[in-house]
Amino acid sequence: MSDSARPDLAAFRELEQLIRALGDEMAAWRRRAHEAESRLKATEARLARQAAQPAAATGAAAQSASGAAAATAHAAAPSWSTGQLVAALQRENQELKLRLEAARQRTKQLLERVRFLRQQHEIGGVER
Repeated sequence: MSDSARPDLAAFRELEQLIRALGDEMAAWRRRAHEAESRLKATEARLARQAAQPAAATGAAAQSASGAAAATAHAAAPSWSTGQLVAALQRENQELKLRLEAARQRTKQLLERVRFLRQQHEIGGVER
């Protein structure tokens, strides 16, 4: 009997493909969430180090050296302040967590559908 004559097998294969694709998508979201958390931790650690550093020296030589270094660092730094960056990373992390939870719910629904199809297939196989 071909797959076209067995719509339950075709539906099962389609569902199997959907679950694989959803699993891949969840893995990508999980990876992005971990990366965002890593960036957040690195930023928090950098902020803690900056807060713990003593005030810059007040000598003219120290000011000119630190001024040149600060100008170089400022030119390379993004236009966001650290607080804005942390807030943006927290928002992104929260969004990824919400998307991951939605994917979990969809996966559970698909799993229930697979279980139902298996039960129907088994019932159909027993009655024949």
